[in-house]
Amino acid sequence: MSDASSPPPDEKQSQAPLIEHLIELRSRLLKAVIVVVLVFVGLYAFSNDIYRFVADPLVALLPAGSRMIATEVTSPFLAPFKLTMVVAIFAAIPFILYQAWAFIAPGLYKHEKALAFPLLASSILLFYCGAAFAYYVVFPLLFSFFVHTGPQDVTVMTDINAYLNFVLKMFFAFGVAFEIPIATFLVIWTGIADVRSLSKKRPYVILICFIIGMLLTPPDIISQSLLAVPMWLLFEVGILFGRLVQRRRAEEPTD
Repeated sequence: MSDASSPPPDEKQSQAPLIEHLIELRSRLLKAVIVVVLVFVGLYAFSNDIYRFVADPLVALLPAGSRMIATEVTSPFLAPFKLTMVVAIFAAIPFILYQAWAFIAPGLYKHEKALAFPLLASSILLFYCGAAFAYYVVFPLLFSFFVHTGPQDVTVMTDINAYLNFVLKMFFAFGVAFEIPIATFLVIWTGIADVRSLSKKRPYVILICFIIGMLLTPPDIISQSLLAVPMWLLFEVGILFGRLVQRRRAEEPTD
């Protein structure tokens, strides 16, 4: 006599793969966390040096006699600690995304795998390029504008925690903005929109770029333009690659 409370054989078979997937997901998440912790431990001894490097675009432009300050008791410890943790996550992004790729790859078709891996690698590279663009191009222009346009009788002394929150927000904003070519390419490749329809929407895209720049950057036209203009140019890059995809599809023989 079978137990009435036990699930039928088909349900047991469907639960087994789900449990296996959950176990694999937990394993890959654990590996990603371990790598982030190991990178953080390796970088922690240089946490103050990392903060000096990130603060250099502002410190180099401060007037003589000005310097950064800490308005909270714990800021001299927590600000470099927080920055080092973020840097560890940034440095481990390739490994983290590889774990995500290894988890979902068995469920993809061959042609999807051939496209997904280059897109994954490109997205990592573009995110790093966005952060580098913010540090080497945007920050010097932005901080020079802020430092030299204020009243002469105001001494610029920025709080280290407030500065860190600002630069992390900018790093994230420019890193995500540089993913626009990937997003545009995927929209065209999946057939959600074609090159012609996206090209017709160019004025709206430019407007949206400036709205996003307004929301993610300080309230001045220079900061907004430094984010909005690259976003628009990257959209054009996505359109260019989309044209190549459509041309390749048109040249493929049909059965």
